[in-house]
Amino acid sequence: MLLDVGSGIGSLTFELLDRGMLRAIAVDASPAYVAAASQEAARRGRSEAIQFVQGDFLNVAAELPAATVVTLDRVICCYPLYEPLLDESLRHAEHCLALSYPRDLWYVHVAISLENWLRRLRGNPFRAFIHPPDRMRDVIQRAGFTLAAQRRTWQWSADVYVRR
Repeated sequence: MLLDVGSGIGSLTFELLDRGMLRAIAVDASPAYVAAASQEAARRGRSEAIQFVQGDFLNVAAELPAATVVTLDRVICCYPLYEPLLDESLRHAEHCLALSYPRDLWYVHVAISLENWLRRLRGNPFRAFIHPPDRMRDVIQRAGFTLAAQRRTWQWSADVYVRR
């Protein structure tokens, strides 16, 4: 089973179901994203395979079962405190944790700062964050996971950890 934290409109959920995952729980705080993902699941004939949960993962996590694979695709950067999010995700991950996050590089900091400044000007309360990758890795490794794969772009890192 897949637990997709911050699933958005379900792109990663659908991709992993197409690649062999049998069931998924897709959690997102946005009612609009959950509605769009649910509509797309119906269009694809995947409604029976996906349970949609609307809410902040940290608020609904206690109600969710453990999963073989837990994903956090571009979610860490949405939380001011990454440790509680990682801790709860790791508690749910039976075998694998996959996450993507903005790289801790000067030009990424400039881009995120500019985006946050523009949001502030427009009255949008959302802020993005860049968390220290070495500290995130320490939290994950202390939970008994080891890095199995890593891919990077100029802005993003995508890491896959497996339970030792």
